[in-house]
Amino acid sequence: MATGNDINDKNRTIEHQGNGQSFGVLAQGQLEGNAVSPLGNPGMRHWQATFIGDSGLDERGNIFFAAVEMTRMPMIVTDPNQPDNPIVFANNAFYDLTLYREEDVMGRNCRLLQGPETDPATIDEVRHAVREHRAVAVDILNYKADGTPFWNALFIGPIFDKQGKLLHFFASQMDITQRRVYEHSYLQAQKMEAIGQLTAGLAHDFNNLLQVINGNLELAQRLLGNPQQARDAIGRAQKAAMKGGALTQQLLTFARKQRLEPRRINLNALVVDFSEMLVRTLGEHVQLHLDLRPGLPPCQLDPTHLEMALLNVLINARDAMPRGGTVTVGTSLLAEPEHRQRLGLPPGRYVVLCVIDEGEGMPPEVLRRATEPFFTTKGPGTGLGLAMVHGFVQQSQGRLELSSETGRGTTVRLIFPVADQREELIGPAALAPTPQTELPAKGTILVVEDNDDVRELGQAMLMANGYRVRAVASGEQALRVLEEESGISLLFTDVIMPGGMDGLELAGQVRERWPHLPILLTTGYMEQLPGHATERLPVLAKPYHLAELLDKVAATLNGQVPRAHPAAL
Repeated sequence: MATGNDINDKNRTIEHQGNGQSFGVLAQGQLEGNAVSPLGNPGMRHWQATFIGDSGLDERGNIFFAAVEMTRMPMIVTDPNQPDNPIVFANNAFYDLTLYREEDVMGRNCRLLQGPETDPATIDEVRHAVREHRAVAVDILNYKADGTPFWNALFIGPIFDKQGKLLHFFASQMDITQRRVYEHSYLQAQKMEAIGQLTAGLAHDFNNLLQVINGNLELAQRLLGNPQQARDAIGRAQKAAMKGGALTQQLLTFARKQRLEPRRINLNALVVDFSEMLVRTLGEHVQLHLDLRPGLPPCQLDPTHLEMALLNVLINARDAMPRGGTVTVGTSLLAEPEHRQRLGLPPGRYVVLCVIDEGEGMPPEVLRRATEPFFTTKGPGTGLGLAMVHGFVQQSQGRLELSSETGRGTTVRLIFPVADQREELIGPAALAPTPQTELPAKGTILVVEDNDDVRELGQAMLMANGYRVRAVASGEQALRVLEEESGISLLFTDVIMPGGMDGLELAGQVRERWPHLPILLTTGYMEQLPGHATERLPVLAKPYHLAELLDKVAATLNGQVPRAHPAAL
């Protein structure tokens, strides 16, 4: 949260006016908050706090009062020395803006403008500044007398007497509702442009993958007399299908819709454990240098997705240095509050994972588009690298920051919030090693999947490996099977099943009625699995290999939990 200067700061800059009748603390470019500024910049010469010799409000016969009443900028003055800091003056522009009458406003606190959708965090920001007698500027949703909401660019500053006693607060307002509408429309236009780029790139890449799959399966049919060649063709089809799944995950990451499994991790430990893979990725002509800050606090992140994000950034760094060089991976704390405010991050502690290369750098026009989907300067490819990284960082409540100059390399900063020290680890057994137990006896699995092809495939995979299977197309059908039949060993259900009960609702009812029945969820798309609904429930991501399905089924039947990531704390 940014506020104005501390009036007790000995380094403050003071300007006197009217032969000492008043003086003020100059802004000197210091931000008072995140509100829209009518100046178009932070400003240097406007006052953030004022000291006056005459505290009266009755003198209204001079040019300055005429200016206050003639301006189109709504203004008010409050008296913090009275109970509840009431409004004691408002110009006519304020009444024009809010539609209130003078008798409705005088003697009341400014909170009369607040309403049901006013952000409590913004209110707290204003209250904090008022308590500390500092200037503050915020964009806040207020309400007019007739109930109409409007966005208000609000500035508040303190007024003192010459001895430093607080006399009043001054506040100016500006209706920026139309500006917010235009900004929203602009963002929507940007999203539509990104969707157009996604559609074109996706169609190209998936058509190639489908060609590989269909062509190799057709070839395999013709080669049934030569088992080895048929197996090779089927293997190529499987490889293409898994590439399609990986591309889908990248797209979901860009759209911030993939399921993350955050846990408390140490960035230093993750980088060290992953460094061997990074060295192999960089190749023999690019050196990896680690510059890790000791004692780095932990973060709450998905370690696997973070590794993939880091790998994407390292690949870009390698490609930017065709003649070789050094890539530095470092960690640090985000120390400057101004930096955090510039990135639009809420108050708190943040850690930085930084990748610095000595490559060719990017000109400004390329840097502006670096995180756009399917934008690439490297020729053929999906161009989803930095778009995927950006989506992951945003979904993790962080920020991605890029800086680059042509001929001077590129710096990529992944900025994440420090984990709440009071949070519990992800499940009490998250650090426990996977027990080495024998495979369970084959049992009966209830498969719930609304897609006929996927349901038949899952049924065939399980039956081919000795399991008995009951397959149904909906949650309602699954409940009837559990009510009418005994001997079900495991519920294996899809999460998203449109048109009826979804997998989470089914799992909830099953846990209530049959609490000892193991449940395995599967999904290929979900923005977030609610923790309360999936507590201790294993999840198998689509698309999956046969071996992955069998391992997950066996582990769920045995009550095992996934092995913790090496960087997990």
